[in-house]
Amino acid sequence: MNAYRRASRIVESLAVDVSDLVESNELRDIPGIGKGTASLIEEHLETGRMSVLEAERKTIPRGLIELLSIPGLGPKTIGLLWKELNVKSLAGLKRALRGGKILDLPGMGKKKVENIGSGIVAYESRSGRLTLGAVLPIAHDIVRALGELTDVREIELAGSVRRFRETIGDIDVLVASTRPEPVIRAFTELPSVEEVLAAGTTKASVRLGGALQVDLRVVKPASWGAALIYFTGSADHNVRLRGLAQELGMKLNEYALQKGERTVAARTEESVYRKLGLPFIPPELREDRGEVDAALAGELPELIELSDIRGDLHVHSDWSDGHATIEGMARAAKRRGYRYMSVNDHSRSLGIAHGLTPERLARQAEEIDEVNTRIKSFTVLKGTEVDILSDGSLDLPDDVLARLDVVVASIHSGFSQSSDRITGRMISAIENPNVDIIGHPTGRLLGTREPYAVDLDRVMEAAAEHGTALEINAYHERLDLCDVNARRAAELGVRVVISTDSHRSDDLESMELGVRTARRGWLRKSDVLNTLPLRSLLKTLHPA
Repeated sequence: MNAYRRASRIVESLAVDVSDLVESNELRDIPGIGKGTASLIEEHLETGRMSVLEAERKTIPRGLIELLSIPGLGPKTIGLLWKELNVKSLAGLKRALRGGKILDLPGMGKKKVENIGSGIVAYESRSGRLTLGAVLPIAHDIVRALGELTDVREIELAGSVRRFRETIGDIDVLVASTRPEPVIRAFTELPSVEEVLAAGTTKASVRLGGALQVDLRVVKPASWGAALIYFTGSADHNVRLRGLAQELGMKLNEYALQKGERTVAARTEESVYRKLGLPFIPPELREDRGEVDAALAGELPELIELSDIRGDLHVHSDWSDGHATIEGMARAAKRRGYRYMSVNDHSRSLGIAHGLTPERLARQAEEIDEVNTRIKSFTVLKGTEVDILSDGSLDLPDDVLARLDVVVASIHSGFSQSSDRITGRMISAIENPNVDIIGHPTGRLLGTREPYAVDLDRVMEAAAEHGTALEINAYHERLDLCDVNARRAAELGVRVVISTDSHRSDDLESMELGVRTARRGWLRKSDVLNTLPLRSLLKTLHPA
C-alpha cells in the first residue's frame, strides 16, 4: 500500500503527462515506478479501471464503507473493529458497543467509545438517508455487474438517484429483459448483498451492508420508456403526467401510455413525453417544481452539461491541507479536459489547515509561475480561500488580495452567531472589491451540520448588486448552494460558479455532483462563470 502511495505522489509531481510517458514507453524508467505499478497505471489509462483495486474492493464488506459516514469514526478504527471484533456493518458496531468488548481494544478508551456512540446518533438522525456521493459508486457497481448479463437488454438507475437528489433513501434499478428470472437471481446473489428482503418473478429487494436497500424491477423491453418515466419521477411529477394524459383522453401507467386498449407510446421516454405534447424532461427536473408547465409552454431551459465546465475555481494543494502538489492537481485537471484551475489554499487564521500567510502566498505564486511554464495549453490561477473573520473583516490584507486572480471568501468559524451577524459578515465580504466568490454559502454539512443562520435573500441581493459570485460547492457532503438556492440565485441574476473544493486529485471527479445540483436548480451554461474561456472569465471577474 505504501508503494502505491509513493507512486501516486510521484505521478502527481511529474513534469509531463503520464499518458505521454506510457505512449513513449518511458513510464517504467521513472524512479519509484516499478513494473507492477506501471502495469496498473497503463491499465487505468486504457480501461478506466484497475483489476487489483476491483479485487481488493470485493474483499471489503460493503457495510464498512457506510461506517465511514459516522462522525468521529476513521478508517484506522474501522479496520481495527473489523479485524478484532468482526464488525462489518452498523448493526455489528452497535452490538460491539452493547457487548462492551470494544473497550478492550488498544487505544479505545471510555471517552472514545462515547464519541462513537454519539456519532451513530448523529448519523442515524439523517433518517436513514445517505449522501448522493456516497451512494453513487455503490449504485454504479450494481448497474455494471447486472449490465454484463446476456439477459439484460437495458439497465438504468431510477428514483431519487437518477434525479440526483442530494440525499438518497434507497437505490432503484430498472432492467428491461425478456427473461427476468436469471436477472432476479443474479441480483440477489451479488457479493454485496447481506439480506434478501423479497424476490419475485419481476422484482426483488435486498439490503446491502448497513441499512441501504436496493430495489430491482424487471420490465419487458416494449415497456421500457413508460417504466423508466414511472420509476424515475417524484410522486408529484408522475401525478401531473397522469393528469395530463387524462386530459388528452389517455391513461399513463408503468407499462404504457394508452388510449383505450391501444398502446400509444411505451418503448422510449421521448416517445411518451412527445405523445403527451411535451419535450423530453431531464430526470433532474422531475420534481413537480414547474417543469411540466414550462415544458408545455416551450420554456424548459437548456441545462448546463458537465462538458461545459472549462475549469475548477476552488482547489487546495499541499501548501495548506491538500494532499497533492500544485502541479499534480493541475495535470489531473488538464486530464479532465479543463483549460484552467485556481489554487485556493486556506488563509492564515485557519491554523488547523496550515493556512498561508502573505509571505507564503507570495512564495506559492512563484511556484505557480514555474508550473505554468511546464504545462502547455493550461493555466494555473493564483488564488486563496480567505477566511471571513468573526467581525466581518478578511484574513488577508486588501493589497495582497488585489494581486490574486481568484479570491474565494468563506466562513469557517463563528457558526453560532446570530443571523444578522453572519449575514453581515458575508455581505461585508461581498462588498469588498477584491472578493470574487463566496464559498459554500450556507456552511452546511449534510447530515452532520445544519446551515448557519444566514439570510440568503439579503446575501443574494448584495451579490447581484456587486457582481460577486456564489459557489455551488460540489463536495458530496456540502452541495452548497443546494438546488433550490441555486435556482433562486440565477433568477436574481447572481453569478454562480461550480467548484469542487478538491483536496486531492480524485476529488476533481465530484464536479459532476455540482453540475447535477445546478441542473436540478434549472441552471443554464450561461448562468455559470466557469463555463467561460479563461480570458472572458478573468475579464468578468476583474472588469477594467
